[in-house]
Amino acid sequence: MRNNKNFKTADLCDDHSDNLIILDQNFKSYGKTNSFYGEIQTVKCLNDNSKVRELVNKDGLNKVLVVDGAASKDCALLGDMLAEAASKNNWSGIIVNGCIRDSDVIANIDLGVFALTTIPVKSVKKNIGEINVEVKFMGVNFKPGDYIYADMDGIIISKTELI
Repeated sequence: MRNNKNFKTADLCDDHSDNLIILDQNFKSYGKTNSFYGEIQTVKCLNDNSKVRELVNKDGLNKVLVVDGAASKDCALLGDMLAEAASKNNWSGIIVNGCIRDSDVIANIDLGVFALTTIPVKSVKKNIGEINVEVKFMGVNFKPGDYIYADMDGIIISKTELI
């Protein structure tokens, strides 16, 4: 089962501020879970969610998928079927630098989902993208193997597990 320890990013910042990267809070929460954390796994893709599908169908125990869609608003990189697969495979959460769709359904799936916004358009499926490469957006580097903590106050990154 996915991690369920209670935490607050504010408390983690109080205790570990010198060792954290703090992301500007530009994301909205869409999943049933508003607070999640885990080891970072990444997908870098533009308007093609094939690699997202590949990862959410693998074991995601204590992991958070960070999807860098270059903040594109052309299409959604996550919908209800992929969110359901992620929940079934124990992912703690997904952060999308881009759009999602099926937000009304995702709101009832036991998964943390943060994204910039929604759009009803589906992505193309050309199997284009990169898995577990360092991605950078909003001035922050997301490295596979680092840890990410997200709640309604913000998103923080640590090189080590904090809880």
